[in-house]
Amino acid sequence: MPQTLTGSCLCGRIRYEIEGKPRFMYQCCCGKCRAASGASFATNIIVDTARFKITAGGESLSAYESSPQKFRHFCSHCGSPIYSHGEKTKHVVSVRCGTLTQDPGMRVAYHAFVASKAPWADICGDEPQFAEWPDPLLVKRIFDALAE
Repeated sequence: MPQTLTGSCLCGRIRYEIEGKPRFMYQCCCGKCRAASGASFATNIIVDTARFKITAGGESLSAYESSPQKFRHFCSHCGSPIYSHGEKTKHVVSVRCGTLTQDPGMRVAYHAFVASKAPWADICGDEPQFAEWPDPLLVKRIFDALAE
């Protein structure tokens, strides 16, 4: 995995960098992620806020408050979703994997909000599936097992 990951929006105005390794990758099947991405689910990596930096095009970044104190940041020119960030999880950002320019060196660890997934979408693979957000202690056990 590269020491620094980079990414950009569709039009290239907004560019970002991620220093070091992201925490993990997951797929979210909730209705808000589906509507924001225009896809059956959103694939995200969780990154420490201090390791995520917009390097170009910050003036083109817009935000939408999709839930109380949770904002989805996107390019105001091309509409590409870049990341989300909320008050309850201010120590991390959830970066949309489709905007990465390299392989992040990890794969999906679990699927969230499968209770509200699109009826036409099938989840393939044997990663854990959670009806809503998984219990943080359970997620920690999953990652501890992956690290072994």
